[in-house]
Amino acid sequence: MRILLALLVLAIAGVGGWKLLPSQGDKNETITVGTTDAVTSLDPAGAYDAGSWALYSNVFQSLLTFEPDGASPVPDAAKSCAFVGSGLRTYRCELRPGLKFPSGRAMTAEDVKYSFDRVKRIKSDVGPAPLLSTLGSVDADGMTVTFHLSTPDATFPFKVATGAGSIVDRTRYPLDALRTGSQVDGTGPYRLTGYTKGKSAAMQPNSSYKGAIDGTGRPIELRYYPEGSALDKAWQGKQIEVATRTLTPKVLAGLNPSDPNQRVSESDSSETRNLYLNTRASSPLHDARVRRAVAWLINREQLAGSVYDGTVDALYSLVPAGITGHTTAFFDAYPAQDAKKARKLLTEAGVSIPVRFTYGYGEGRGAGAEEAAEIKRQLEASGLFKVDVKGYEWTDFQKRWAGGKLDAYAVGWVADYPDPDTFGGPLVGTGSSMNTGYSNKAVDHLITDSQQYADRSRVAADFRTLQSDVAQDVPLIPLWQQKEYVVTTEDVRGGQYLSDGTGVFRLWKLGWI
Repeated sequence: MRILLALLVLAIAGVGGWKLLPSQGDKNETITVGTTDAVTSLDPAGAYDAGSWALYSNVFQSLLTFEPDGASPVPDAAKSCAFVGSGLRTYRCELRPGLKFPSGRAMTAEDVKYSFDRVKRIKSDVGPAPLLSTLGSVDADGMTVTFHLSTPDATFPFKVATGAGSIVDRTRYPLDALRTGSQVDGTGPYRLTGYTKGKSAAMQPNSSYKGAIDGTGRPIELRYYPEGSALDKAWQGKQIEVATRTLTPKVLAGLNPSDPNQRVSESDSSETRNLYLNTRASSPLHDARVRRAVAWLINREQLAGSVYDGTVDALYSLVPAGITGHTTAFFDAYPAQDAKKARKLLTEAGVSIPVRFTYGYGEGRGAGAEEAAEIKRQLEASGLFKVDVKGYEWTDFQKRWAGGKLDAYAVGWVADYPDPDTFGGPLVGTGSSMNTGYSNKAVDHLITDSQQYADRSRVAADFRTLQSDVAQDVPLIPLWQQKEYVVTTEDVRGGQYLSDGTGVFRLWKLGWI
């Protein structure tokens, strides 16, 4: 995947009502960053979400990382990495010398092996273990780590570069359970010096850092807000210097390029949002015909316009626009709302009408409540469905969908790495992270087949077929594709580096002008 960035950076001088430009002596003053992306766990084995991974990319290192706008991973904690032998089944890395954990203990290949082993061993319901499905075993020898894959996987280096590949100190993290508490022992460009769950994370530059980046930036305080309106209030009240993911649609739509008191970075994004449908026998949505009926009733343009004020684009496929293999599979299958076709499907399925099911969403996650209300309105207007909507605190929401306790749930998906594979196995493969219960051998085969190509342009045909299959089975319904916005005060630079489609949240790029 290559993200096509359309950056609009407004660097207009002026003081206005904001804080005065810092003097040369204030250059180390903390920069405050506000977000609604919550942290699920400080332990990399226990989280697979944007908020957690944003923090991980600053306080932990992976063997590999991505440069800004990069399409291929580059060494970070590793000195070098490469596939060895033939068949894309053995991947070997040499560690960069001199890496030290906060305790002062030197990192070795054993720490890397331990980190990957515990992700798979703990296999948290909301953790990244599904991303490492092709990893069979890991060997460590001094400063050399070797990964043995169960099937050829050209995308494995991409996965190593994600939060799933975060390297932890094996003397501080238990092998069979998640670490509790508010401490982090990583080797990233920042050290976590203070953390209050759901409130804030304080970080100081790590003077011992050695890796892919040149400088470790300014002190940072991440402030977490329960919902977009609270983030709006903090921004308007000048309590933060940076606002990202996510101000409310109303505020985003009203951003003024000529305002001298702020800088706005706007970019195309690979972030998508899907409506996931529970395919298990216990759910009213078990029958694919019922799910197809739902698909016939969704009006994405209405959703994007009425709820999101045009700050998102309607999406008709699993793989978003701008990514290799993108199609319009759901538009081809369900080109417009059609209650008659939906009713016919429900009649064929022999279900009682209206079909009643539960719909959950994460509270404080963008316009989740408004989105749920609009989808409920669209489905119930046909008289074919009755939707019981309820919002949940983010961690509780994750546990509910992971436990199969919801019939439908809307979740945003931020690409783990710049490749269409990140929209395959994690979303629609057997045992996917979205845990819809969906399993299709043909889809699994297409995912596996696509992973054998080192030339990633060759995967387009597999993903076109995969998306067609998904549009027929409907384990999910694509809703929209995000545009990314980062807003900073006029005296802060680097906001555009917080969101460039690579999945790396580069807080070290922020600085005072």
